Amino acid sequence: MPMQSETEGKVIANEPQVHSASSGNHRASRAWLVGGIVFLVVAGIVVSGILHRVRVHAAVSTETAAMAVPLVNVVSPQRTAPSHELVLPGNVEPYMTAPIYSRTSGYVKKWYVDIGARVIKGQLLTEIDTPEVDQQLQQSRSNLATAEANLRLAEITRNRYQELLKTNAVSQQDADNAVGTYNANNSIVQANQANVKQLETLQSFEKIYAPFDGIVTVRNVDIGDLINSGSTPGTKTDLFHIAQPGKLRVYIYVPQEYSQDATPGLTAELTLAEFPGRRFPGKLVRTANAINNATRTLQVEVDVDNPTGKLLSGSYAEVHLKLPGLASTHLLPVDTLLFRSEGLQVAVVKDGKVLLTQVTPGHDFGNQIEILSGLSGNESVIQNPPDSVLSGQQVQIANAASPSGAGAGQ
Repeated sequence: MPMQSETEGKVIANEPQVHSASSGNHRASRAWLVGGIVFLVVAGIVVSGILHRVRVHAAVSTETAAMAVPLVNVVSPQRTAPSHELVLPGNVEPYMTAPIYSRTSGYVKKWYVDIGARVIKGQLLTEIDTPEVDQQLQQSRSNLATAEANLRLAEITRNRYQELLKTNAVSQQDADNAVGTYNANNSIVQANQANVKQLETLQSFEKIYAPFDGIVTVRNVDIGDLINSGSTPGTKTDLFHIAQPGKLRVYIYVPQEYSQDATPGLTAELTLAEFPGRRFPGKLVRTANAINNATRTLQVEVDVDNPTGKLLSGSYAEVHLKLPGLASTHLLPVDTLLFRSEGLQVAVVKDGKVLLTQVTPGHDFGNQIEILSGLSGNESVIQNPPDSVLSGQQVQIANAASPSGAGAGQ
């Protein structure tokens, strides 16, 4: 029994040692597990940060590359329909017009017509009182009478001396002196006659008559006004303006590109704001046959019959000129144009790149301009292109639009 008890005591004494070793191994395993988890968490955080940085860098690179390509707005040229009508502004002027001046100086005695009055050729317009001319004429007539008296006496003396010379009663020298005196007095008479005629002509200008049938458009005189003759240096006074409204001249300026088609004989029509819906027929009668260096236009005259006088001289009108063979053109906003030393250009986008294209302008309609050549009509033209734009530069199109107000020039 004692031996059994001792053996049991030894077994019981060894049991705590086995249990302690097992617990140590378990704690070591747990530490390794926790360390691995921490390592994985830290590694995940590091890898996640690196991946985020890579993604941000890629996004920034992509955005930078996208921003490096300019974003532009484009428009498409709009083709205008072929037309045989060219519309140009014109000034309506009377076929005949004249300012009326006085040919003698004096004071207005009376006037007989006012503005708007219809006058006929030779009708009295006004009378001028010319006291100085009247006095000069009276004096000149007196001088003429004296010269004529002297001439008659010289003639008698000459005739007498010539008769006496036949009987040698006088010398040849005395006869020659008598003839010379007669000739001198004859010249004095002729000079005085010319002076009288000149003053009589000036006196006849006291009455001013209408030079042709027409309408008085201006009256600048009143009774008592001092009038200077048209030949007097200094300020000249035009007494009246007379215009002939039965036929009107309309002057227009045709652009150089149409000058070869603007030939005499073409038909034209006038439209005026005060006659909506009405057209007045006219005819192109003559051209200047020369291009104006300043405007590069050809001056053209269109005659319009105005028997009723409805059309007023001085009016503004639009002239619809029937020109043959006008081709279709294109319209572009004016903000698409580039003014370079090479000439007028537009920036066209083709395959994502800029292509600078030379164009020929036509009519300027304000916000739009006509393009005569250089475009086919299917281009994408950049609006408001920067001055630094170059051919071959990459761009990105933001939108595509057509110019508004198409057909402004039609």
